[in-house]
Amino acid sequence: MVVAEYWKADYLFWVFPAMIAAGLLSGIGLLLILLSIKFYARYTCGMYKRKTKMDGKTVIITGCNSGIGKETAKDLAMRGARVIMACRNIEMAEKVKDEIIDITNNKNVIVKKLDLSSFASIRAFAQDINTTEPRLDVLIHNAGYADLLKKRKSADDIELTLATNHYGPFLLTHLLIKLLKKSSPSRIVVVASSLYRLGYFNINNPNPVNDFSGYQYYVSKEANILFTKELSRRLEGTGVTVNCLHPGLIDTGIWNSIPRPLSWFWNLVIKGFFKTPTEGCQTTVMLAVDEDLLKTTGKYFSDCQESSVSNTASDMKRAKKLWEISEKMVKLDENDPRI
Repeated sequence: MVVAEYWKADYLFWVFPAMIAAGLLSGIGLLLILLSIKFYARYTCGMYKRKTKMDGKTVIITGCNSGIGKETAKDLAMRGARVIMACRNIEMAEKVKDEIIDITNNKNVIVKKLDLSSFASIRAFAQDINTTEPRLDVLIHNAGYADLLKKRKSADDIELTLATNHYGPFLLTHLLIKLLKKSSPSRIVVVASSLYRLGYFNINNPNPVNDFSGYQYYVSKEANILFTKELSRRLEGTGVTVNCLHPGLIDTGIWNSIPRPLSWFWNLVIKGFFKTPTEGCQTTVMLAVDEDLLKTTGKYFSDCQESSVSNTASDMKRAKKLWEISEKMVKLDENDPRI
């Protein structure tokens, strides 16, 4: 009994405090590592610092009532562009428009209804633009959708993530291509993501309505890159360029679908390493305005620098096949422009 009490006391006064100290040191070490990673992410964050003006130019930005789209719209309005905010939520977009006008003093900012998951909405929007706008200098495919768990289909019975992130932009580009060519030199900018490396577009299953919905975000981002590659090839010599980009991991509403309790850890720890929307829009802005990139096309950028992509995402045979599949999925008819 005396020996047992002796070891109990030894544990309480020596071993237990030592374990606490070791735990604290480990925690401090982990904290230092995390802070180092955060510092590195901020230090290597590409920022576009040129003051290039956009007076007299018209830009369409999809999905820009929040996040990096909103910051892109604000930046380009500040440069003097006519900014067309193509958004699904008109009420929210109108509030953002007023905010942008107040900040930039550029009253040439307008809102138009566009739901990229609906082919009917895309066609109505494109008809409006082609009828009312004399030029289109930059088309920015910024809108993005993701849902981790819920399987959803669009009004056209297409898996909702792919409908919004790939098939919608594919159709919209076709319907606006004549105006872009007329306005050349003009640009198309596609917001992709390095998360494409986690996905693979299955050309044998272009409408994966029964597959895991969260995975389709990665698939759609690979489709964005393949689309950019093939579109660039088809637009060669037209004066219309197209490039895509990885904006970085951004603290935006696209992550709101993460379920509990994973979302708790996500919000407390992971999001601390994300870029702000202002930091995230820098590469988009650069691709839209930089004069040195006037003839650059078919490239992938990250942190305001050209970057490389995987072999599968640069496979032109896959890109061509995806294009042919997409033409059928969006139901292009004989009266629609072809690229």
